[in-house]
Amino acid sequence: MGTDCLFCRIAAGEIPATIVRETDRTVAFRDIDPKAPTHVLVIPKEHYADVATLALDDPGLAGEVLVTAAAVAEEEGLDADGFRLMFNTGPHGGQEVFHVHAHLLGGAPLGPMLCR
Repeated sequence: MGTDCLFCRIAAGEIPATIVRETDRTVAFRDIDPKAPTHVLVIPKEHYADVATLALDDPGLAGEVLVTAAAVAEEEGLDADGFRLMFNTGPHGGQEVFHVHAHLLGGAPLGPMLCR
């Protein structure tokens, strides 16, 4: 991806972020506008626009994103009381950055999944 993708630039170390876990193919970092006490974004380092594209093109990497999210949840102490792992896909799904990313949210009761 070109230099215009925010998350590609974070993965490349060009833009600072608070990294909580990194593997050869994934990186997890704290969201700059957290929606829960713990709000971490988990991304593949390689650019994929959304989770559907990632799952179809590289299911192994999609699995690695989930493994990284699970490891971060455990490290953050979220596994005991639970957490939410959410992918927003496309404009109607609320996706704002078009580089696939999982939102790992927890640390307090999160309430209903959708606002009405």
